[in-house]
Amino acid sequence: MNDYNNQIENIDNNEMYNDPDIQEKMNPWFSMWTKPRKTMRYILNDNPRKYIIPLAMIYGVLSALDKASLKNMGDTFSLWSILLIAIVGGSIGGICYVYLDALLLKWTGTWIGGKGTTEQIRAAITWGSIPYIVVSILWIPELILYGKELFTTATPMVDASLSLSILLIVLGMIEFVFSIWSVIVGLKCLGEVQGFSAWKALGNSILAGLVILVPLVILLISMFAAIGRWY
Repeated sequence: MNDYNNQIENIDNNEMYNDPDIQEKMNPWFSMWTKPRKTMRYILNDNPRKYIIPLAMIYGVLSALDKASLKNMGDTFSLWSILLIAIVGGSIGGICYVYLDALLLKWTGTWIGGKGTTEQIRAAITWGSIPYIVVSILWIPELILYGKELFTTATPMVDASLSLSILLIVLGMIEFVFSIWSVIVGLKCLGEVQGFSAWKALGNSILAGLVILVPLVILLISMFAAIGRWY
């Protein structure tokens, strides 16, 4: 019975993406910015596995750098240590994130009528992050200009230079805007593979998050209750 259902699902997906209107050659690095749904259909029709691992690794590294900056890891670690941790840990973490998130989105998506396979959802997650990946190229000039102060609480060099301070604010605003756009693009990509709107894709993402968050909250409440009984 499961084999039959999988065959039916694959037939539906093939019909959904085998559209002559998307046979034109596209460059997802450019078209994803303004035509995310059409680009996603093109990717799935072409090869949904293409570049998934490299994109997941790049996304993971960049996310690790962002987290290191927010947590002021430079107060404890050297710049080279932070970069090494981000490259190694971020690469592994990015792959794990994409595969786990795809499973959760697939599972919770079926509750609201989602049709995408885990392979297609992985493609949506990774390719939908293109705006975030591209704008994160700004990390290169930022590291050259600011060095370790990107990761420290104290920033004497930046504080002493008005131009560096203003430039850092401008770069931060650019990154923020494109990060928001990346979220929108990602939701459109997820909606495309699942067969529903971007708003419904947002609901799918929230459900996937709750699947992890709710058990954690219950576990923490139970732990605090147990500690309270001990004391």
